[in-house]
Amino acid sequence: MRQHVYFSPGMFGFGRLGSYNYFAHVERGLSARFAAAGHELVAHIINDLPTASIRRRATRLAEIVTRTCGDEPVHLLGHSTGGLDARLAASPATRSIEAEFLAWLPRLRSVTTMNTPHFGTPLASFFATANGQRVLGALSVLTMAGLSLGAQPLAAASVLLGILKNIDSVIPFKLELLARAIESLVGLVDDARSPEIRVFLAAIEDDQGSMLQLSPEAMDLVVAGFEDRPGVVYQSTAAMAPRPAPQRFLQTFGRPWRAVSLSLFFALYHVTASHDARYPCAAMRGTAPWSGPLNEALLTRVFSQPPALDANDGVVPIRSQLWGTLVWAGLGDHLDVLGHYRDRRDLDQVPAELRHRDWLTSSSNFGDAEFAALLDAIAGGMLAAG
Repeated sequence: MRQHVYFSPGMFGFGRLGSYNYFAHVERGLSARFAAAGHELVAHIINDLPTASIRRRATRLAEIVTRTCGDEPVHLLGHSTGGLDARLAASPATRSIEAEFLAWLPRLRSVTTMNTPHFGTPLASFFATANGQRVLGALSVLTMAGLSLGAQPLAAASVLLGILKNIDSVIPFKLELLARAIESLVGLVDDARSPEIRVFLAAIEDDQGSMLQLSPEAMDLVVAGFEDRPGVVYQSTAAMAPRPAPQRFLQTFGRPWRAVSLSLFFALYHVTASHDARYPCAAMRGTAPWSGPLNEALLTRVFSQPPALDANDGVVPIRSQLWGTLVWAGLGDHLDVLGHYRDRRDLDQVPAELRHRDWLTSSSNFGDAEFAALLDAIAGGMLAAG
């Protein structure tokens, strides 16, 4: 049986850049698991702005599903903000999407959210500031270069790190340094891939809708308005990175890029770990986070104790990532779960399209075994629903 899976990217992510597919490792792994079960997975990568409003992104998702799914089963998979696009498109309470683009909903079998900020993330509040917008653009370029080219943009990452460490007192000179470093990096990506990256960056600067919507304060209202669709399987994956500690830098000795990358990750982790008790990025029971007995049991089994409110993957608090049935949890960062982790193989012996590339060093030690288990869990839920 043919089943359609729609992949939606999220914060500082992208669908395709030239020939590079952001979801390549997930798509390949799920396709193999569907085939082993006697099904054909038809993959659709949604190219959309990572910062556009959730309503606009969900509408685009619904339009693409309408044009391409025929009369076959549909599964939605969103990473980061992409998970909210999927939930809004599927919600019975949706009023912002024209009915003609929702005729496929009776064939929707599952919604999978990977590291999605269901209850918001403090990092979005930072990205919504004037300086934060520049940092978001820089992170988008670094992600593109690091993943699509395997580049190690040390200069740009170093300048960005300096800004993140002193974000409240950023001087124009530092912003100019960042602009120059990113411009040189864009030129590298342009030569290797496509000038569409410049259009992409311009659009990020022009539309910051989702950054405003993903703040913990704004998501407090969204949580009250989104509804799950009856009969549809909702499953999630959740990850958190090890807490920053000085000894983790011992692993980067003699590796300047990994040292700067780890420092950059720790800076993002620190921003994401901040929280306001009035707007916790979590489902709560009284004053304590609570996601239901089954999910809490899995979290405790994996991490030995329930994760605290400040635990996160560098972008999204782990407590904010929980929605529906938690099918996988583990140590990892925001990009690890897509297969963007450090490849421990001899890369000279691995075709370029099969290589795993990790530009954010988090010391999570996420690898092939964890990625395989994550894909097994996602595919299992989809196949059972389909």
